[in-house]
Amino acid sequence: MASKSNNRAIFAQRFLSRGFIDAMQNTRWKTCETQCRPQGSESLPKGIVSKTSDLEMRSLWGPLDKKKSKSSMNLLAIAAGIKQKESVNKIVKKFLSSDFVVMLFHYDGIVDDWRDLDWSDHAIHVSAINQTKWWFAKRFLHPDIVSEYAYIFLWDEDLGIENFNVGRYLKIIKEEGFEISQPALDPNISEVHHHLTARDSRSKVHRWVEMMAPVFSRASWHCAWHMIQGDRTKNIGIVDSEYIIHYGLPTLGGSVANKTEEPNQAAHDMSSHSSEKSEGSLSHQSDGRTGVRKRSFVELEIFKNRWKKAVKEDYCWIDPYQKPPQQGKS
Repeated sequence: MASKSNNRAIFAQRFLSRGFIDAMQNTRWKTCETQCRPQGSESLPKGIVSKTSDLEMRSLWGPLDKKKSKSSMNLLAIAAGIKQKESVNKIVKKFLSSDFVVMLFHYDGIVDDWRDLDWSDHAIHVSAINQTKWWFAKRFLHPDIVSEYAYIFLWDEDLGIENFNVGRYLKIIKEEGFEISQPALDPNISEVHHHLTARDSRSKVHRWVEMMAPVFSRASWHCAWHMIQGDRTKNIGIVDSEYIIHYGLPTLGGSVANKTEEPNQAAHDMSSHSSEKSEGSLSHQSDGRTGVRKRSFVELEIFKNRWKKAVKEDYCWIDPYQKPPQQGKS
């Protein structure tokens, strides 16, 4: 009898333990079910997954540094051709003094000719023939890769930065809370495509951003990279007190002969002879340049159609800028 009682006690204990284990497993399963894991990492323990990375270079040999070196907090990325080497060199030198990581997108495929510059070996070089900076940015500046950087400067190559102070600019956009910004353009020398981008000497900042020299915060780049329209009036703006020069050199896809000169000469020509442009000079534009412009309009229409289709198919998406329907007069 005692033996039977002991067996029953052991069986009951095992049964209760089994029920407890099942309950714990069910609770764990429900908890894990709601846990968001990066796609492809479901079979890995959470602690082993590195969700982000950066553009810091690592040594292939030698002992690992126990103390992690001070990471550069911001990124400068420029689409660059060898013809604008001098201009890019000036820009990069100014940014390196403010502890930036530098990334060059070589749209002409020429990389080795930059190696004589003292900073070249410390920069990230990416090469692809005849691609725009947005093509490069979409493929090589994924938000998870650049999440370490507070601000991303995605600039053109033909910019004059003699009057630009990187430290002051960063201070201003932080104070203003700008998520997307750009320095103003010097209206006396620059080729200005939108007059709103010209510097207003009477103000510190004003609200507008064009895509020639944009600066994105970490959060705004995460949205911009996914092609999501941000707020159009808040947390964006032009910094008037820090300004640059836009030389307007048509490099990608071909160039006008008299616009492939050194930036200083180009600036002089634009300020002295901007009114002397004739129809004859326009005829020298290459077919490649014309083709690039035509393609840009075609791709804009494709993007508009993609947007309409995406809005139509996503039943859960709500347009934050949708105007409320007007009520009829009673």
